[in-house]
Amino acid sequence: MSSRRSRSRQSGGSSRITEDQMADLVSKLQQLVPELRSRRSDKVSASKVLQETCNYIRNLHREVDDLSDRLSELLASTDTDSAQAAIIRSLLM
Repeated sequence: MSSRRSRSRQSGGSSRITEDQMADLVSKLQQLVPELRSRRSDKVSASKVLQETCNYIRNLHREVDDLSDRLSELLASTDTDSAQAAIIRSLLM
């Protein structure tokens, strides 16, 4: 017996996702990722959807890091007692 089958039996098998549920989840992901949203009418493989979703999340992380760095730089160049500095600090928290 394969290890995948034995693991699913050990976990009770109740948490298994059906093919229809998986297709629905992939479809929902496809709607969330801008790169894939424009291709809604085209048939996109689940692996492509997952790959593009991972790329999208990585890009979002990079954007958050860049914005955080920019806010930190702005805070460093602002009077620390100003209202603007308080707003920037609240954005960084």
